[in-house]
Amino acid sequence: MVDLVGRGPAPREAVERMATAIIHRGPDEHGFLFRPGLGLASRRLSIVGLHDGRQPIFNEDSSVAVVYNGELFDYPETRQALEARGHRFATHCDTELIPHLWEDHQERMFEHLHGQFALALWDDRKQQLVLGRDRFGICPLYWTRQKFGGSEWLLFASEIKALLASGLVRARTDLRGIDQVFNFFALPGPATCFEGVSLLLPGHYLSIQPGGSGQERRVADRVFWQIDFPDRGEEERGQDPDKLVESFQEVLMGAVERRLRADVPVVSYLSGGIDSSTVVALACHVRGQAIPTFTIRIMDPRLDETDQAALVSRHIGATPVVVSVGDAEVLETYPRLTWAAEGPVIDTSCTALMLLAQKVHEDGYKVALTGEGSDEWLAGYPWYKIDRALGFIDVIPGLKLSELVRRSYLGWLSGERGSSAYLRRAREASGGHHAFLNVYGLMSLSRLRFYSDATKEALAGYLPYEALEPDLERCARWHPLNRALYWGARVHLGGHLLSLKGDRIAMHSSVEMRYPFLDEKVFDFLARLDPTWKLRGFKDKFLLRLMGQRWLPRETAWAPKGMFRAPFDSFFAKKVPTYVEQLLAPESIAKTGYFDVNAVQHWKQRVCQLRPGSHFRTSVEMGLVGVVATQLWHHLFIDASLADLLRPSRAA
Repeated sequence: MVDLVGRGPAPREAVERMATAIIHRGPDEHGFLFRPGLGLASRRLSIVGLHDGRQPIFNEDSSVAVVYNGELFDYPETRQALEARGHRFATHCDTELIPHLWEDHQERMFEHLHGQFALALWDDRKQQLVLGRDRFGICPLYWTRQKFGGSEWLLFASEIKALLASGLVRARTDLRGIDQVFNFFALPGPATCFEGVSLLLPGHYLSIQPGGSGQERRVADRVFWQIDFPDRGEEERGQDPDKLVESFQEVLMGAVERRLRADVPVVSYLSGGIDSSTVVALACHVRGQAIPTFTIRIMDPRLDETDQAALVSRHIGATPVVVSVGDAEVLETYPRLTWAAEGPVIDTSCTALMLLAQKVHEDGYKVALTGEGSDEWLAGYPWYKIDRALGFIDVIPGLKLSELVRRSYLGWLSGERGSSAYLRRAREASGGHHAFLNVYGLMSLSRLRFYSDATKEALAGYLPYEALEPDLERCARWHPLNRALYWGARVHLGGHLLSLKGDRIAMHSSVEMRYPFLDEKVFDFLARLDPTWKLRGFKDKFLLRLMGQRWLPRETAWAPKGMFRAPFDSFFAKKVPTYVEQLLAPESIAKTGYFDVNAVQHWKQRVCQLRPGSHFRTSVEMGLVGVVATQLWHHLFIDASLADLLRPSRAA
């Protein structure tokens, strides 16, 4: 935390409470730094430089200090280059790169940070604080401005729990965050569900510098990197498949090798799909032996992928640890998932990944590789194919029949007035139609179905797409597929896979996730390719599959993508848990005020009468799970009077 007005002493007790609240993120070591107008704290998960990496870490004369969460994967090469320029290192930890890079480059330092990170750097000479976050948003960073003690302070932390633990931030609802969930089933920021608390966006940094004489510090939000694609028609064609596969393999192999760098063992998740299987196969090749793997078994024959994972395991000589998850585990773990995520979670399959991370931790590991990012860069989701199929009916120039079909279909699903107008605004704010609007449209209809009149009025005029501030002129120049990839990365990747399904639930068990497909060199390579290498006809991840057949059984390399999810009806198809009944009780719905009491009771009674598997039932279920998720979040963070449910502990 930093004083924006003067140089008053930071409240030590508040800083210590903040550090304690996120001990799960760094149970190995802690450290503090207090200066006039400044208080820094760190919780360390020791992975590189186990014995001498305690933070804060300084430059040679201690004028620059850093606390940091993450990994810089080019540590050996960058350290060697810095030493060649005269910098002296006192530790064997990658954190020490940061103060030396600051000395050389100041705010352009971020261009030289390669990996995943959230950091706070203090320059004592300049009295400047810098907060930064990695390019894709793997590591979280939240901040808020609060007045107390006759001054105004900027508080920041890796989790909102730490801000609340300070005693200086009151937990109040920001409906913009709730509305993100009901549009995207994700929380991409910058708004959160907590009033006054912002998420620093991926590829951004805050520079907090002294103002003029007698003026408060200036807080500037700046961009050092953003997702970009070539203009349509300027993509690289790559006519020779063998050469292209060879080049891609070299880039991805390098990304895997860098993410195997650690002073502790590295394991991997393995689902049996092409993404995680390729990562595991390359990791075993780099290591020259099989690495430990962990697999989820969903106890539903339609969703169980353990046979596919076993096929890959036999192929590479690994013996996976299997964690079984069914409806009972989902319902039991769901409150703890919400506590870890700090926002409503509609995708209940996140509980399975939380239990998987817990097993990794129980088995004594701290680092796991995973395959997220492949679907984002290589069009791996089914809605890309749906969008392509709908595009085939646009045979009459100037007449977008596909758009008419989408509007009519979604309007029928919602049964609500205003659905077409809302979806039209979303399309315009996105720079044109893109494939993600198909699935987001399915979810956003629930806001019309379930929101109370007061919530609708409070959000009138607010559109989450506009709040994301895309560069529409730049988006319009891209191929439509690349435009969809951008929105998938901006919303689904950053706001869901890397947070609600990634860092937040893994670090809850003190496990760091590493993502080879989110290496910036991998992204740069794939971003410039012609879209036909990503989606060839109706075959997704085409280039990856060509490469995968070199390393995996052919049936794995070319198997259709299976969506990893838990059934949406976990709460409703069988016996409804007591806490869910209490959260959905009319008095609880009325107490929070977010939702229409009659609508919730109506659809709660009717949902199981709808045809299983139908899009209409799925739409209603998604909305009802959103209501449960929001009520549960409110109970855990805002007002613990909605149900007989205690706030989860880390050990729960």
